[in-house]
Amino acid sequence: MAKKTFALDGFCLRQFDDVSYKGTRIAYDKAAFEAKINDLFDSGACSLVDGYAPFCKHLFVPNFVQAKLSYARITDANKHLLQSDYVARVPTELPVLVRWFPSNSIEPEIAKFLDVILYSREQICKEHEATGAPFDAKNGDSPWGIISIKAQDAEHELPMNPITVMRNALGKEEGGSGVPLLRENYMQAVKYWKDHAVIQ
Repeated sequence: MAKKTFALDGFCLRQFDDVSYKGTRIAYDKAAFEAKINDLFDSGACSLVDGYAPFCKHLFVPNFVQAKLSYARITDANKHLLQSDYVARVPTELPVLVRWFPSNSIEPEIAKFLDVILYSREQICKEHEATGAPFDAKNGDSPWGIISIKAQDAEHELPMNPITVMRNALGKEEGGSGVPLLRENYMQAVKYWKDHAVIQ
């Protein structure tokens, strides 16, 4: 069997399996999704794009799974629908304050693209060691793990949510990646996300 360049990481599986997941849901067979991403890359239909740190890359591919947008612009007509709470994505993370549109209040459209977010195998191992999370050994030969998938209309990376930038700066032990906060990047994130919110 040929070595896969990309393999679904356990952190991403909730997007396929958890019906209560709050971000982009992927209604597609996991093995078929993984195979399609590897095929698109091998055929030259997409290429690695640098992310916020050396261990992070992106693939931007057409939305072949018909996933819906997971964010919306905040307007005078819908801002009263926004909700907020302290949320941890997984039990090993510190809860942080987030805001969102409830999914039953806004009907999202089908996105044009998928932003497939990748972490290097080395970084995934470091984060698993720091948090004590179980490691999926069967994907150990793949140099890149798919850690998240975002449905969006832009064929480039959207600014990371400001609270995610802060969470990453906290360190691996608290669910972040240990990348220091850069003020310029943080302010770009604020500029975008003060006018947008996720749908969940």
